[in-house]
Amino acid sequence: MSSPDPSAAARAVALQAAQAYRAAFADRLLAAYALGSVAHGGYAEAVSDIDLALVLRETRDGDAEIVDTTRESLHPRGRLHRKLSVFWGSSTALSRGGEDGRFPAIDRLDLHDHGELLLGAEVAGEVAVPTPDELLLDSANFAARILASDAMIAECHQPRRLLEDTVWFTKAVLFPVRFLYTDAETTGSAAPNDEAIAWYLAEPDAIAPALVRLAAQVRQGRPLDPAEVAPLLAEGLIPLYEHYIEDHTQRLRDVGAPANLIDAFTRWREQLAGPAG
Repeated sequence: MSSPDPSAAARAVALQAAQAYRAAFADRLLAAYALGSVAHGGYAEAVSDIDLALVLRETRDGDAEIVDTTRESLHPRGRLHRKLSVFWGSSTALSRGGEDGRFPAIDRLDLHDHGELLLGAEVAGEVAVPTPDELLLDSANFAARILASDAMIAECHQPRRLLEDTVWFTKAVLFPVRFLYTDAETTGSAAPNDEAIAWYLAEPDAIAPALVRLAAQVRQGRPLDPAEVAPLLAEGLIPLYEHYIEDHTQRLRDVGAPANLIDAFTRWREQLAGPAG
């Protein structure tokens, strides 16, 4: 008897969630799509989110609460249901290249390029494609908010959660790799993790290749061993981040990014270079 296909199981969860949102939004839900690795391949059961996109006829006050409440109502169904990540917005905003819900630029691009229709009408082709500059700013704002957070900087200096949380470890290591690849090589295309990792490890001057290689293996199900991870994090995580920050600070200057975003990257670099807190 063959073992269940992890991506098929994730797709089934996405469909169940889409049906729950159709009940919640009724005729305002135009379409629901699977996004991310479930749609374009590379789903890793150990760490991947199950990304779901909802395209609404219109958005209203209270929609964020409907999205959150419906997602939370699915959690008791099982472990995979707790991996749902939901993006949502109106067809009007998406067609104009904006968001009036939760729909960052990289996910709008993913919807346009790779969205897998689960139910409703096919509308992904009407989504405006973000420009490379929009994608750069989107990823940089995400990095400044998440990777440059006080909690993450503390982990860089003295890892604790990164030694035992598979999801945190893989995302912390592989996000900068994916951002570097997207902005250096894909010229505005959404980059799958496996493709970004292969590109990075082939670079002759890659920073912390052993750490990136281990993160790729953990992503595919290798157990996270603190004794193995700790020295690689100590040696490679901050240099990897410094490389990403240096690369993207210049890219942000080149596109005329807001001064506060460039300042955030500068402060991030200084905090990484400072002593452990």
